[in-house]
Amino acid sequence: MSGNASELTTSGYIHHHLTNATVGEGFWTWHIDTIIVSVVLGLIFLGLFRMVAKKADTGVPGKLQCFLEMIIEFVDTSVKETFHGRSKLIAPLALTIFVWIFLMNLMDLIPVDFLPVLVQKVAEAFGADPHHVYSKVVPTTDMNTTFALSLGVFVLMLYYSIAIKGVGGFIKEMTMQPFNHWAMIPFNLILETVTLIAKPISLALRLFGNLYAGELIFILIALLPWYGQWFLSVPWAIFHILIITLQAFIFMMLTIVYLSLASEDH
Repeated sequence: MSGNASELTTSGYIHHHLTNATVGEGFWTWHIDTIIVSVVLGLIFLGLFRMVAKKADTGVPGKLQCFLEMIIEFVDTSVKETFHGRSKLIAPLALTIFVWIFLMNLMDLIPVDFLPVLVQKVAEAFGADPHHVYSKVVPTTDMNTTFALSLGVFVLMLYYSIAIKGVGGFIKEMTMQPFNHWAMIPFNLILETVTLIAKPISLALRLFGNLYAGELIFILIALLPWYGQWFLSVPWAIFHILIITLQAFIFMMLTIVYLSLASEDH
């Protein structure tokens, strides 16, 4: 059992690991650990791709360049096969979503006590009480992150729908589908509105639910004796690699599909 787990009750240990470091009150509460980790991972993503792009040449590429080119080609192929409109934004957006979410999900593979204890030690050196210092290092286990991502996609859906079809075309789509008759306008509007709103909600909750459950399992494993931790954490971590990659891919693909549907002019 880890040091923190031995000092806290089981419920206290779980609660401590599932609590964000916050500032502010009420609606204006900011999860600073989520923001810091997300921004740092975003900068790593941008810096890494920029560094490789600047050093890329037509000769024999290095291993890192080959790896990143494989990712770019994979995302580019997915966009070409799924998105049927014309936009230079979709491919870079899909690449950003896939890599950024993957990096945020990847934080779940760091031992659950490592970064929180490190943050506590730093805070203690500055005179803070370590028991009141929280650090939740997987941004996608914070519903604020997943909903922020999905709302960004939702705004783009509305933008493409109105930009390509016009305001009148968008209103017609919301009121005359699936039943093309004026008497069914109220029913169509309710049905299409629910369908439209359900897309960002399901997008956010799917990513949050899978990563939150994975993090919770890692925390429960950390409560076991050391031999039980190794016996269970290694197989679960290997299986979790598939989950974190798959969830990033699903979020990216659904984003492409939703924007493709918004771009279609019937």
